Amino acid sequence: MAENEEKPQNDDVQAIDTTDKQSGKKRKKQKEVAIFGNYRNYYGYRIDQGLEEDPRIKVMRKEWFEGKSCLDIGCNSGLITITIAKKFGCQKIVGLDIDSSRVEEAHWNLRRIVKMSESKKHQTIDKSDITTDPADKTGRLEISEDCSASYLFDRVSFWKENFIFGQSTPGDKAYDTILCLSVTKWIHLNWGDEGLITLFSKVWRLLKPGGVFILEPQPWKSYISNRQVSEVASTNYKNIKIFPQQFLEILLDKIGFRKLENLSSSLDGSKAGFNRPILALWK
Repeated sequence: MAENEEKPQNDDVQAIDTTDKQSGKKRKKQKEVAIFGNYRNYYGYRIDQGLEEDPRIKVMRKEWFEGKSCLDIGCNSGLITITIAKKFGCQKIVGLDIDSSRVEEAHWNLRRIVKMSESKKHQTIDKSDITTDPADKTGRLEISEDCSASYLFDRVSFWKENFIFGQSTPGDKAYDTILCLSVTKWIHLNWGDEGLITLFSKVWRLLKPGGVFILEPQPWKSYISNRQVSEVASTNYKNIKIFPQQFLEILLDKIGFRKLENLSSSLDGSKAGFNRPILALWK
């Protein structure tokens, strides 16, 4: 369910130029409709070409993940999920997505990343292929013998599931850390205010005491640009009574989260269009 409303407006049905083989003229071809924000090549849109990892990773803290049981709601193709597991050493992390195609891509990315690390020990590779220290300006990275990534198969898993209506969540019954990045809008547009409250309530129930919920809500202006992606979205958009600026009040006063930290300042100056808040809330 991850998405990017910061790319060109109204692109849930994207038009691309193709060339008619007979006439030689360019024509418009309609791409798939991503009614849940389940864009293909999502990370290609969100990450600036000069960056080696999603800028949101930079605000994450090792203590939230190291040796922890984690859940990533709306994982899309799984690149953030895998990066967090590899960089911060999760005990377990489960990535959920509503789209089976995105889940298949996530499994493929996991295999690709493990294979790449295993096959390129002692070799020099492109920084674009692996998460590395942003201070390294050389554009190359030496992979040492102890950088085996095969452990990721034991720690990372992906499941197709609608989090709002799923009867159970794979893996542990409770989690130390739950991520929900750029997902709230799509839940809101597809299942209305009730779906949003279900999301927050279910996250609360699944978090262990002292657990952290990392939330990246989309601003209302992005709802406007996606309100006509489907008839359901259009209807729900007209009936929404809970707006993004009210989320914190609900999470703190209604749901019961006891502590809040805004992580957004660490993203200042990003060239990847990250102009919305990233919040950490503790149970």
